[in-house]
Amino acid sequence: MTGTRLQETADARLADAVRTVAGARGRGRRRSVLVGAALLAALVAVFAVSLSVGDMVMPLGKVVDTLFGGGDGGSRFVVLELRLPRALLAVLVGTGFGLSGAVFQSVLRNPLASPDIIGISAGASAVAVTAALLFQVSGLTLSASALVGSLVSGTAIYLLAWRQGVAGQRLVLIGIGVGTGLTSVVWYVMARSDTTDAQEAYLWLTGSLNGRSWNQMWPLLIALAVLLPLTALAARTLGPLQLGDDTAAGLGARVEPGRLALLGCAVALAGVATAAAGPVGFVAFVSAPIARRLVPRRGAALAHSALTGALLVLVADFAAQHLLPSVQLPVGVVTSIIGAPYLLLLLARANRVGSGG
Repeated sequence: MTGTRLQETADARLADAVRTVAGARGRGRRRSVLVGAALLAALVAVFAVSLSVGDMVMPLGKVVDTLFGGGDGGSRFVVLELRLPRALLAVLVGTGFGLSGAVFQSVLRNPLASPDIIGISAGASAVAVTAALLFQVSGLTLSASALVGSLVSGTAIYLLAWRQGVAGQRLVLIGIGVGTGLTSVVWYVMARSDTTDAQEAYLWLTGSLNGRSWNQMWPLLIALAVLLPLTALAARTLGPLQLGDDTAAGLGARVEPGRLALLGCAVALAGVATAAAGPVGFVAFVSAPIARRLVPRRGAALAHSALTGALLVLVADFAAQHLLPSVQLPVGVVTSIIGAPYLLLLLARANRVGSGG
């Protein structure tokens, strides 16, 4: 009888544990859905405001009417040709950078692993600025050169970091070194160029949506339509990879091919976003940490990071347009104001931990 009671007690404890775990998972899923819905609602709200507010303020009803084919010629021009492509581009650029940063930081398990920190954006900038200033390239060809630059720099960093596999810390350090060298190339080319051309290149280097139109929006939309499903497919191996290479291999994951696929998608996402708007600073760096704080214990939070990045760029661009009267700032200036203090805070925390403080 004693053995039977002990077995019943063990079964009851196991059932309680199962219910506790199931309850925690259920609460986590509900929070994840609610946070995702809140981010999406905020994105829609800011998007609507960005279409309504400007030198020509329009009621939201008139904006909606114009979007569905109504309105006069002036409102159609303002909404459909000036504000709508810029707002859509801000959302797409933020999505690309936010998702890219989340993948980099999750795969490499390092908060500094971001395309604008480890040289991916620097590669895009070096090739694009060289093409523009030395070969007078512009338009879609310039965007393509930025994409090629990001892919080449990403490949070079991966190969330099390869030592029977790729460790996150080694790739980050090599990426920072490569990025520094590529940045030197950018400034050398600008110093040898005409002052007016160099000023235009500098504006692009800050990351700007000023003057962007449908010509930049459509290629980015098509690229993301391909890259987002590929990233979701590659992300099936992300969970095991976050547990470490040995554990992931023990679970049957193909460690190096899975890591390479994820990093390739992340590089391409950062590349197409940079090609459309320039290297908008710190969006990829801060989107994932914000998303993970909103949905703790939900892993990489890729979808939430993408939504956070889209919302961040859209809000920053709205502020860049209206923060100062009669002046439109590059969106990268505003995102840098947000991201730079976070980088300093992260480095200060790492310094305290490293020194035992």
